[in-house]
Parts: sequence; structure tokens; C-alpha cells
Amino acid sequence: MSGMLIGVMVTELLKLAPSPEQAEALLMTMRACNAAATRAAEVAFEHKTANKITVQKLTYHDLKSRFGIGAQMAILAVHKACGAYKRDKTTQPKFRELGAIVYDPRIMSWKSRDTVSLLTLGGRIVIPVVWQGRWVRAHPERIRGQADLLYRDGKFFLAVVIDVPEPPQGPQPDEWLGVDLGIVNIATDSDGTVHSGKAVRAVRYRNRMLRARLQAKGTKSAKRLLVKRRRREARFARDVNHCISKALVGKAKRTGRGIKLEDLSGIRARVTVRQAQRVGHHSWAFFQLRSFIEYKATLAGVPVALVDPRNTSRRCPGCGHIDKRNRPDQATFRCNSCGLAGHADIFAARNISGWAAVMLPDAA
Repeated sequence: MSGMLIGVMVTELLKLAPSPEQAEALLMTMRACNAAATRAAEVAFEHKTANKITVQKLTYHDLKSRFGIGAQMAILAVHKACGAYKRDKTTQPKFRELGAIVYDPRIMSWKSRDTVSLLTLGGRIVIPVVWQGRWVRAHPERIRGQADLLYRDGKFFLAVVIDVPEPPQGPQPDEWLGVDLGIVNIATDSDGTVHSGKAVRAVRYRNRMLRARLQAKGTKSAKRLLVKRRRREARFARDVNHCISKALVGKAKRTGRGIKLEDLSGIRARVTVRQAQRVGHHSWAFFQLRSFIEYKATLAGVPVALVDPRNTSRRCPGCGHIDKRNRPDQATFRCNSCGLAGHADIFAARNISGWAAVMLPDAA
């Protein structure tokens, strides 16, 4: 069955509390590493190669001497540059001065549950960790691999990956909670619960209009406000997706059901909207919502399956008649065969829960 997660890797942000001297050392290190990555990307673009070994041979000694970074930091800068160039070979990658930098076990070590040692240009420094996430507190020994050092709004964070142990999986459920994802209603389940997108669209519209006004104004204070607000909408969308996924997984867990979701591949191409609606349609984090549902369900021991989305919104859940005319408008379903009528998204969710075929692994 597709959609099941074999292992659960959860990323959590740990808040660091460096002294003023340590903070300055971290900032200098971030600037140097990002400048080195930009230089490595310049070479990758010039030679038209994303091969890490090739770019490393061309830049390794230059990066160390020019930017004052150590051997492993130079290698990680090359990896960052090659990864960015590989994603888009039409342009030369350039990295923000204080963009996130990677720390792997060679330049990072944990001294205790509350302190971490990080390499800087001036040597290693031991920094207190003042806030730990839920999974880090419960499973500090399960921190895996590398971490990203982030600088946000004057604060430092370490994004670490936790290998969270899965609860034992029970037998396959006899019943499923179908979930229909969409634009007008972000998620609708087969029990009839609708998670409306109306409030979300209103907030995002206000943010978009404010952003446009500030960009048009162009003053220093306007630019400062833009910087302050730049991640607010992403945090808002993430919080909405967390709340919806938590509610869906909690309902399935309480009722002993699994969760069926539409396979979201190509959702933006399948759904057509008017030009005025395109910004909202193309910018919602559909894949993020599905990912949240999947990992929360796995941690709760709730099976998840992906289903073939074809005709889920056109099929009558009563008689099975499939016809494009069954959807006279976005919100309404009215069967042309048996006359059954109701909320279109709820009917689609019911089709997903009981009728839609589970995607095979090689078709997902």
C-alpha cells in the first residue's frame, strides 16, 4: 500500500543562547561559509558541472585560503553549491550572507543534553541550548546526522533531525476516513467536517496587499517591515496545516480508522481556476499538508493510503454514476442519474474513503 511511512524522521528547531562574543563568531562563520558556497557555485556554473568531486578539486584550496574556513566547511560549501546548481542549471546560485549553513558530526558534537559544540572560524565554541522540541527532550540519543544553523530575527537555531521510533502497527482497518483536499476548502473529511479556506484566504490576501504597498513605498522603514514579515505567512500556513493534520489524525485514531488521501501529484495542473484565483491556488502548501498528515499518522499508528484521484469529484456515492455534469458548480453535487444532492467536497471525501482505488507502489 502506498503512502505508508517506513521510518519517521522529524526535524525540530533548537534555540541556542550564545554569548555576544559567540554570536559574533557564528555570524562571521555564516558569512564566510555562504561566501565560499557562492564562489563554489560560480565555478560550478562556469564549468557547467554539479559533480561535487570535480568542483571540490577546482575550489578546495582557494576556499580555505580566501575565506579562512576549515577543510570540512570548505567541503560542505561545495556540497551546498553543487546541490543548488543541480536544481537549476540555468542560473548561477548566489547565497544570502546569513543563509543557513550545514554542520555535520565532524564540526559539531553534543557535550550534554543542553550544550552543543560548533566549529567557528576562531575554533570550537560550546553553546547552551535553551529550548528543546518535544522529540529531542524525549529521545536525545536519536539525533541523526547533520544539522542546519539558522539565524532568524536576531536569534540562532539549530535544525536537527530526530529518528522517532514508530509505535507497533496493528492490522489493516476495516474502515477509512476519506480526506478531500482543495482550494476553497483546504480539507474535507468523509464524516462531513469541513476545514474551510475562507479565513486563510482573507489573511493571505491582506498580507499580499500589504506587501505590495510596502514594496511600492520603497522607504527604509518599509523595507525593514518587509524583512520582519517575510516569514510570517509561511509560519501561518504551516500552523494551519499542523492544526488540520492533527485534527484528522486524531479523529481517525479515536474511531479506529485509517486515512485515505488523494495522490497530489500534478494537483495544480488538474485543477483550473480563474486568473484572479491563481495566486491562492498555486501557493498553498498541499504537499506540506500531506506530509504532516502522514508523519503524524505514523507516530499515532494510523495507516495512511494514497488513492487514485480520477473521478472522485464526479462520481455519485449513492448510485456510482460518473458524469462531469454531476458538478453544476464548485460547491454542489447533484447526480444526473439518481438525483442525490449534497456538498460536493463531502461526497468526494466519501468516494475517497470507500470507492477510490489505492495506488500501487509503482504508480504513486
